[in-house]
Amino acid sequence: MTEPVMTDEIMAVRGMHCAACAARIEKVVGAMAGVVRVEVNLATEEARIVYDPEVVTLAGIVSRVAPLGFELIRAPETETLALDIAGMSCASCSARIEKVLRQADGITAVTVNLAANSARVEYDPERTSARSIRERIGRLGFTATVSDGGDGGDGGTRRAREALARRRDELVPALIFAALLLFVSMGEMLGLGLPGFIAPAVNPPGFAITQFVLVVPLLYIGRRFYLNGFPALFRGSANMDSLIAVGTGAAFIYSSWNLIEIVLGIDPFVHVRDLYFESAGVIIALVSLGKYFEARARIKTSDAIRQLMDLAPERATLIHSDGGTEEIMAAEIESGDLLLLRPGERIAVDGVVEEGESSVDESMLTGESMPVGKGPGDRVVGGTLNHNGVLKVRADKVGRDTVLARIVALVRVAQGSKPPIANLADRISLYFVPTVMSIALVAAMAWYFIAGAGFPFSLRIFIAVMVIACPCAMGLATPTSIMVGTGRGAQLGILIKDGSALELLQHVDTVVFDKTGTLTHGRPEMEELVLLGDIGRERLLALAASTEKMSEHPLAAAVVRAAVDAGAGLFEPRAFAAVTGLGVCAEVDGVAVRMGNFEFMTREGTAVSDRARRRADDLSDQGATVMYIAVAGELAGLMAIADRVKEEAPPVVAALKRMGIEPLLVTGDHERTAHAVGVKVGIERVLARVLPEGKADRVAALQKEGRKLAMIGDGVNDAPALARADVGIAMGTGIDVAVESGDIVLLRGELSGLIAAIELSRAVMRNIRQNLFWAFAYNVVGIPVAAGVLFIFGGPTLNPMIAGAAMAMSSVSVVSNALRLKFFAPVTPAKR
Repeated sequence: MTEPVMTDEIMAVRGMHCAACAARIEKVVGAMAGVVRVEVNLATEEARIVYDPEVVTLAGIVSRVAPLGFELIRAPETETLALDIAGMSCASCSARIEKVLRQADGITAVTVNLAANSARVEYDPERTSARSIRERIGRLGFTATVSDGGDGGDGGTRRAREALARRRDELVPALIFAALLLFVSMGEMLGLGLPGFIAPAVNPPGFAITQFVLVVPLLYIGRRFYLNGFPALFRGSANMDSLIAVGTGAAFIYSSWNLIEIVLGIDPFVHVRDLYFESAGVIIALVSLGKYFEARARIKTSDAIRQLMDLAPERATLIHSDGGTEEIMAAEIESGDLLLLRPGERIAVDGVVEEGESSVDESMLTGESMPVGKGPGDRVVGGTLNHNGVLKVRADKVGRDTVLARIVALVRVAQGSKPPIANLADRISLYFVPTVMSIALVAAMAWYFIAGAGFPFSLRIFIAVMVIACPCAMGLATPTSIMVGTGRGAQLGILIKDGSALELLQHVDTVVFDKTGTLTHGRPEMEELVLLGDIGRERLLALAASTEKMSEHPLAAAVVRAAVDAGAGLFEPRAFAAVTGLGVCAEVDGVAVRMGNFEFMTREGTAVSDRARRRADDLSDQGATVMYIAVAGELAGLMAIADRVKEEAPPVVAALKRMGIEPLLVTGDHERTAHAVGVKVGIERVLARVLPEGKADRVAALQKEGRKLAMIGDGVNDAPALARADVGIAMGTGIDVAVESGDIVLLRGELSGLIAAIELSRAVMRNIRQNLFWAFAYNVVGIPVAAGVLFIFGGPTLNPMIAGAAMAMSSVSVVSNALRLKFFAPVTPAKR
């Protein structure tokens, strides 16, 4: 029976205001048949939904969420192109452009604005391109250029900044009205005299009406709390806005009733001391201020993504078939285009150099500080910087297919993922708001009916409990830290693909290393040539390299490279034959040459002296692979080939041990070579002669010992082992790495990235625990104080305005604490 094919969608969520909203969506969608996984991220306002399309449709999920008051928006399959158009003189011009574009294949919508000389075109990038649209307009006699009003590529951030600007515009008048309201309501308590026409002791109606006039604009500015909070409450999915709406609404209604009685002359001098307009208005202003700071801080959590995206230039120079050049937007580049790169320009897309020589700075993606030489046939990657030469590059990977775009996409997914530590906060958030409302109601009724405290006092308790409770702090505690931490990791060349991997990595007590390309450079080199007969060094090297020239074995390439570097002349071999697992033989320059291991020499009848055997064993003990060379039936020499250990490997292994993590080595090499490498790097436990397909079984066996295990390899021949490990870490050997390998990818190919990844994991999880502690502690302490517990023992009560300010700042403090991760700096292994 075949496994069902699941669909994995990331969708924008509109209408969320606190953690209770996110938890509600997760509960409802997660309960739908066919939905396998749902993760709602309050910080990014996105939902990741994995579902079986045979059981449930995306439209069904969207329609199920809509009655909850939220909107799921799928990433559009079309793209929007904003154009500036020159040459239009009348309405017939704009109408002609619209008509022609609408008839073109792949274009779904067109709007041409004559007054602004602009156009917006929605199109399917699979069927047409931005350049073809622009050229089609050009054939009509108009000039179209791409403007900056399109989607850009970071629409979520743009919307967030626009929302932040709106909040800022509303905040200034809110704070002014709140200050005036405080002055009027509490001025006399602070010793500030009020004019007679609004003084409560002189003119109670004037005092009450002035506060009413000042609070109404504040309630209008904060209308979103009521427009979102009350509908959510009536739907049975109350959120933070519901708490603010009910609390301030109660204060406003009660005070308005007293205002009516004051105006009607019913005990005006009594009721004038029983107004809570300032509580309603100032709470709205302070919460709005807190939400503004929170939104501003949340935007900063995506700084790393924007910095990565900024590596790619907006424009590039296209070379036409006739040799002419044209500057175009990078979004218009198509696969197969020939691009001109001048000194100092960034490369827009991935491609291959066709003409020219230069050096390219790849440090922003690989960490390599020295520029890399590039010439015809060499690959270049978008986002890197051309230094001192002119290059002509043939684009082959554009748009979402570039290395940079894939990295950004994976970081986005990681930032939206949830580690298991978030589950507790999510469960509590789901029931938090109803619980708080119940506590507020019970506390107020207890004070009124049991303690006989009076209605005004009980109302203050009710409002204080309602507005101090903050589910947002709990909802933001985990995702903000994950967003900043994964972003910081990307800046350090550590691509973390899932929040769960980040949490698991902190608990790892064992790291299993692959040898080739991980602890070693992955490039075998000839270490030593031992002469055992009368044949000279250059002659023996030429015979050996000529014999190996036809072989496809990795060690053969090392022999040939050594001969070429030494300037030895090579011959054409005859009668070449390879014996699997033993060696090769051929006729070279009229003599029979055999190269291979000891078993091959024995099988072919070549005598090996005890001296030669001991020397071979010594070389093997040093980590080299030894090949015996026989010429005309006589042993002529030994060749030691080794994959050199990286200089950073020993300090990294030592650093792991100091962190309490045991390093292990798993390799397909024989015991002598494997243990020699282990000794060089400081690894005591070595598992040798393990074939690639057997590494996953060894990892599973180690896990059965109770180990929390990370596997680090090149991500190519050890992919099953990486997948089997608790955390799979793939080493990048260049920029165009297999970023799909492993849970974590070390983009710069440096072993020190392993230590940095573990340190980052611990720092992020420590940050999350701090956030969760303060979020829970704030509510656990704040709610009882607001309910009047201290007052029972002779202490003070909590003013609702102070409660509102504390609630607003709790979210800000959580996000600000998460932002500290932007300054995370790993300690180099040598300094640990």
